[in-house]
Formats: sequence, structure tokens, C-alpha cells
Amino acid sequence: MSSVVVVTGSAGLIGSESVRHFAGLGMDVVGIDNDMRGYFFGADGSTKWNLDRLKKEVGDRYTHHDIDIRDRSALLGLFEKLGRNVGLVIHCAAQPSHDWAAREPFTDFDVNAVGTINMLEAVRQHCADAPFIFTSTNKVYGDLPNSLPLIEQETRWELPEDHKWHGGIDETMSIDRSLHSVFGASKVAADVMVQEYGRYFDMPTAVFRGGTLTGPGHSAAELHGFLAYVMRCVMEQRVYRIYGYKGKMVRDAIHSHDLVTAFEAFYRAPRVAGVYNMGGGRFSNCSHIEAFTIASEITGLEARTEYVEENRVGDHQWWISGLGRFQQDYPDWKLTYDVPAILREMYEANQDVWKA
Repeated sequence: MSSVVVVTGSAGLIGSESVRHFAGLGMDVVGIDNDMRGYFFGADGSTKWNLDRLKKEVGDRYTHHDIDIRDRSALLGLFEKLGRNVGLVIHCAAQPSHDWAAREPFTDFDVNAVGTINMLEAVRQHCADAPFIFTSTNKVYGDLPNSLPLIEQETRWELPEDHKWHGGIDETMSIDRSLHSVFGASKVAADVMVQEYGRYFDMPTAVFRGGTLTGPGHSAAELHGFLAYVMRCVMEQRVYRIYGYKGKMVRDAIHSHDLVTAFEAFYRAPRVAGVYNMGGGRFSNCSHIEAFTIASEITGLEARTEYVEENRVGDHQWWISGLGRFQQDYPDWKLTYDVPAILREMYEANQDVWKA
């Protein structure tokens, strides 16, 4: 089995978790990350701190390349050098915010859609047998989830218990005829292309349509990183702006470790053009109001929030991922972190960093 793993966005939340995990399995990891997150979100969003920590922790098993995934020739050159030593590719690099995408649509599309086909083609030419894992998003479904018959409860919106998706939305939901945001549309393009390279070229590819991906490795900024930014705001006593839906919008949250163990399951038994909704499901979810209550209980500090009546364009009012398809294909995989455990770990990991 080839022993090199290539990870794009290797200093980001899921990228860095992937680096640590697969290096821990004895594989050599090649990371691609040029800290575009700092460009998107400013100093709060920069991943430089995480890269420095990664290099120290992983040591010689990790080789870093400061390549922009829009740079086609640089990617092709790197993959030509690595060749068939590559046994796995995990593509996490992206522009991840729907608010930001509307500011620079060309940049958003070039990073998310064009960057993805650059990666797919480099893999097809030089290591086509290597499983290709792509971190997509539940935003490929656009705002269609908002048409579900939601019921308002005291702290959250909820689906009726007899609804077919009460346990979580599955992959049969349409990705058409809805408002996606510019970001959602660029991720649809990438998502479909990853599936197409699987089917058309018979490559082992997987699309993981994530809910809230989270963990202590998140560079939490207002425009991206919901749970981490909740904890950061409470710990630093920053004001958190809640946009619309009375703060009762529901998110399911999956810890980066649980997502990366799902990646490992796919790597060990890959399929062609796998598509999986992936999040915390019914095991790990919360509304914004509930997240602040938990964060306050953990920190002993009062949350400072400001309510903005207008919701974000294309934002989901309720999202819980249906994990049935992945669990059917990989029955040994399971979630280990719920929302309180995730927030507690963030609190403990950032004691020295996030201070009022």
C-alpha cells in the first residue's frame, strides 16, 4: 500500500486533524496550504499558528508546500514528483464562507471549483488509484431544508417526529431549485466534479457533505467557525451577532476527529463516487441559543449577544445530517463527541489564547 497522504488545507481544522491522524498511522504526509484563510478572514482566521504547532508535533513525517490550489502547474509538478507513492488524497482547501463569497465571486469559484478540478486532474494523471476524499458541504442543498415543516419550540426549531427526515436529512434531498449562496454554488460545482471523476474515470472518490465541522483546531472567525466562535466570544467576552430565526436555528456538529476516522474508513474500503451527508446527526446538535447556554455553563461567564433580525442569505434554519448511508457502508464507524464535549475541549484547549 502506498505510504504518502496528500492533504490540501493542511493547516486548517480538518486538514491538520488529517495530518496528525494519518501520520499517527505511520504514513508520510505532504501538506498543501498557503494560508488563504488569513486573506479571507484577517488575523482571526489565519492558520499560521496551527501550521507551526503541526510541524512541531508531527516532525519528519510532515512535508509542507506553500502552494495555491489555483496554481495548476505547481500542483501537476508536485504530483508528478510524488507519483504512485501517493496512497490517499484529502482535499480540504476551500473558501468556506457564504458571506465572503459574494464579495469576490471570482476568487470563491476559482478556489472552490477550479482548485478542485486542478486537484482531480493532477491525481488522475499521476496516482489515479489513490482514494480522493473531498470535504463538500450541506450548502449544496441550498435553502431547500428551510421549506421543511418546522415547528418552533422554546429553544430551537424542530421537525415533527413522524417526518421522514426527523432523524436527519439524507442524500435524496435535491440539490436543484433552491438558493445556494455563491459559496454553495461553487461547492456544488466541485462536489459534482468529484463524483464525475469517480464515475467517468472509475476513480475511488468520496464527497463528504459536512454539517458544522468543528474542534479545537479551528481558527474561529465571525464569518466561519460557528461553535468555536461561540466559545471564543464567551471566553473573550466579545459580542456575538446572531442573524435571524430568533437564534433557534439548529446545527449538527461533528468533531474533526470523528470526521477523520470516517475518512480512514473510506480509505480502507474505497468506493467509486461515494456521496455522504456527514455531521453530528441526532447524537450531536444544538441551536444557537442552546450553544450559548452550554458555553456559559462551561466557562462560568455570561454570553454577550446581539440579535440581528435579518437572517444570512441561504442560511439553514434547521440542519441535522442523516448518517444512514455512511453507517450502512461503514458499520464499524461511530461518533464519539457530542456538542457539550466539543465545547468543553475548546474551552480547555484555548485557556491561554482566548482571554477577556
